[in-house]
Amino acid sequence: MSGSKSSDASFAHAASLPPPPEAADGAHPLGLTIHSLPGTGAALDDAQRSRSGRWKMLAVMLVCAAPVIASYLTYYVLRPEGRRNFGELIAQQPPLPAQLPVTTLDGKAGTLGQLTGQWLLVSVAPGACGDDCRNHLYLQRQLRESLGKEKDRLDWVWLVSDAAPVPADIAPGLQTATVLRADAAAIAQWLQPAPGQALADHLYLVDPLGHWMMRFPAGLDRAGAAKAKRDLDRLLRASSSWDQPGRPQTDLPAPTAAQP
Repeated sequence: MSGSKSSDASFAHAASLPPPPEAADGAHPLGLTIHSLPGTGAALDDAQRSRSGRWKMLAVMLVCAAPVIASYLTYYVLRPEGRRNFGELIAQQPPLPAQLPVTTLDGKAGTLGQLTGQWLLVSVAPGACGDDCRNHLYLQRQLRESLGKEKDRLDWVWLVSDAAPVPADIAPGLQTATVLRADAAAIAQWLQPAPGQALADHLYLVDPLGHWMMRFPAGLDRAGAAKAKRDLDRLLRASSSWDQPGRPQTDLPAPTAAQP
């Protein structure tokens, strides 16, 4: 047919023409090739590594904190029914003011943060140290000594709340104490008495992390001290997996039992 012959002739003519330059070079100007955007793969790898690193860091932090959390759960949450604390547990547990300036009785300067790393049994009183103050100091020393081999995990601390001289006759009994002068108003921003009581009426217990966590009743006597010891025993047992005797080394001079 004429149409078929005409088409065959057109095809033969087109086939006899030389190929265009692009085709001769093997290029395909109309070909569609999909390439990744520059740097996209590397960015995804970095993001994945970053997420993985954060999860690993969180896991390490949880492992380190687990003993502390477990001991507090044991004491505060999993206590047997019927157990009663003699001391009053502090709900908010305010942290120790680490930068609060303090001085020893012989004038050496430091900060209250030097005391962290140990359990602290704290009393607060003016330097003149009346009868109630002397009773507290006696009970603090006796409570620490009664802990036996665990006593090195607890320091007994007297925060002297004014500049008055300390009576010379009580100096021998302070040989194992940590005695520091600190501003009374600053102490009162951290430790709080029970309603209707004064700051000097109580003994205060601070954990090794620096949290004030218990307040013993005002007017503590020897019978009350025996009950306070049971609280101390339980707390030391509950924290034995993570708290060791002695405090970590720091760049600051270690607090000492100052001499009047």
